[in-house]
Amino acid sequence: MKTHRQTCLAATAILAALALQAPALGQQDEADAITVTAPDYVPLGSQEANKTGMPLIETPQSVSLISRDQIDLLDWSNLSQTVRYVAGVTGENYGPDMRVDWLTMRGFEPVQFIDGTRGSIGSIANTGLDLYGAEEVQILRGPSAALYGLTPPGGLVDIVSRRPRDEFGGELGVEVGNQDHWQVNGDVTGALSDTVSARLTGLYRESGTQTRGVDTDRTFIAPALRWDVTPSTSLTLLAYYQDDSILGDGMGFFPSQGTLTGNPNGAIPVDTNLGETSYNRFEREHYGVGYEFEHDFDNGITLTQNLKYTDLESIQRGIGGNGFVDNDFDGTPDDYRTVNRYSFSFDEDVDTLSVDTRLAGTVTAGGVEHSLTGGLDWRRFDYIGASAFSFAGIPTIDIFDPVYGYDIADLPTVAFDSTEQTQTGLYLVDQARVNNWTATLALRHDWVETEQRLTGEQTDDNDTSLTAGLSYRLDNGVVPYVSWAQSFQPLSGSNRNGVSFEPTTGEQVEAGVKFQPDLGAGRRIFATAAVYRLVQQNVLTADPLNAGGEAFQVQTGEVEVKGLELELVGRLDERLSFNAAMNWTDSEVTASNGPDLGAELPVTPDFQASALVDYTIRDGGLAGLGGAIGVRYMSESSGNLPTDFTPEVYTNPSVTLFDGSVHYDLDVWRLAVSASNLLDETYVARCYSAANCFYGAPRTVRASVTRRF
Repeated sequence: MKTHRQTCLAATAILAALALQAPALGQQDEADAITVTAPDYVPLGSQEANKTGMPLIETPQSVSLISRDQIDLLDWSNLSQTVRYVAGVTGENYGPDMRVDWLTMRGFEPVQFIDGTRGSIGSIANTGLDLYGAEEVQILRGPSAALYGLTPPGGLVDIVSRRPRDEFGGELGVEVGNQDHWQVNGDVTGALSDTVSARLTGLYRESGTQTRGVDTDRTFIAPALRWDVTPSTSLTLLAYYQDDSILGDGMGFFPSQGTLTGNPNGAIPVDTNLGETSYNRFEREHYGVGYEFEHDFDNGITLTQNLKYTDLESIQRGIGGNGFVDNDFDGTPDDYRTVNRYSFSFDEDVDTLSVDTRLAGTVTAGGVEHSLTGGLDWRRFDYIGASAFSFAGIPTIDIFDPVYGYDIADLPTVAFDSTEQTQTGLYLVDQARVNNWTATLALRHDWVETEQRLTGEQTDDNDTSLTAGLSYRLDNGVVPYVSWAQSFQPLSGSNRNGVSFEPTTGEQVEAGVKFQPDLGAGRRIFATAAVYRLVQQNVLTADPLNAGGEAFQVQTGEVEVKGLELELVGRLDERLSFNAAMNWTDSEVTASNGPDLGAELPVTPDFQASALVDYTIRDGGLAGLGGAIGVRYMSESSGNLPTDFTPEVYTNPSVTLFDGSVHYDLDVWRLAVSASNLLDETYVARCYSAANCFYGAPRTVRASVTRRF
């Protein structure tokens, strides 16, 4: 596993060798190189918003497409960063985490897909895949079960991999920054023959974090190959490999006194580490291989098949904080500085094989044009999880004067979950057009078989999901729409009578408007506005018949989320780019037998707003010089749902953050400096108990030099 530097050097050598095959770069028109820096910053309404080929402008759902140009210009490397200027989504919910991306979308944690197929997600709903290999990020808000099967009601995120291109091109870059950050990255693509094109993307990174004593490194490689078998048939092979190592991270887990509230000894420093810097470690290997096959028949029907196998293995060994010492158990810390600690071991192995086969075509009947997509997808999910937890023999630590170096023995893990699940989904989508009207109907039925291998329990869940929408396209680029959609997610466990739980279900009604005016060449604007009401049913809650410490549950719980979302992205004349988003959200547990009745959902602020403007000079001696300034505001939110064990609700405070960048494009070179949390605001990203609080990311600065070809 520890061959990061060798792998990085090999990938860099390959990329450099391919770059030398480029035509004479010095002959490139300098004006073009300066002025054309992000032509695909704004998504076109004709772009696909899902796997059916349905145009974005006609999709009766709130969708955000984040292009490669946006990712590059704003220097984003993970999903948590990409949602900073997106409506209805919060990221970095536990502060910066080098392992995974913590997102909340319309009150729920979205699941991650890769190239339209679900990734190997285990205990956390995403894989932490680096975005350097992404061509685009698609954020689908609201229920999407009619196309993707078992998914949460808040939505999903799909990372679309970079594809080979016939035209030769690419880049080599170096990046450095504070927190001992440095990386090298490269991407090259082009034709190998008249029918074969290839692409190779690679990255190696070493970095510290805001926490003292932490070292991280990442290796990422993604090869791709496209073969145009015939003029009507193509096969694209896609693969990626990512290796992560994080050493010394205590992962936060600070007491609330000194972060969220006052402490007589002062505020807890942001860089505090409650772990053991020579013991704590997280290691992960993650890879995926697959293909996309497409064939166009002579009758206008297209056959598409996506297949992907992904594997994720991770181990974690760590010491973490568990609140201030309170030896007399009176609820008041003894000295507000000595922290209890525990040892935690966690292993995870997740394998996923997915295949989606579909036919698409257009027929006209009775003056109505029907764009039809019918498909069958199948997924096998295999999960093994093991863990261990203990306080025994773990020394306390002074949070204001920590001492490290204790000899810690590994806790052997014990399997707590071993699950195999297969999902088979049959779906049909009809997009019917009459004049400017478009009616969309998507129907899907899923068969889900789940085997809990530790207990021998087997569960069969069948569910039918529906999405219906109607839109009208005005000549000025305005498209109002209404839609109704469903979602479902199977649950493990059973009630007091041994009857397996039914899946949780979600229903949403949404009305909105999309706007993409024709402003002429080089000018793009895409704006959306939506209101929605989302209800999740069959939620687990305490059985009212419980007595004497019983923990049986029933499915009479319900959650409701209502909101208004506004989003705008634009780019004008390769000079001015802008992103803006705003949302109001009202979330509530509307039915429960526990103390959470009436509570707001965690990390779901009532109000969020963000705006970013980037301007590049096109003329004169400073042509190619540009800069950006952004601001993000998040109102206070709940940090937890109240329970019998934690009846107090902890409130995440509101925060305003600024981002900025300066960049200079000169011929084939690009120089850039970017900073997030520009004013170095200290804030609590989340606090969900007296012992579990997490700081948000401090000021992070990155400087890069990129050579494009």
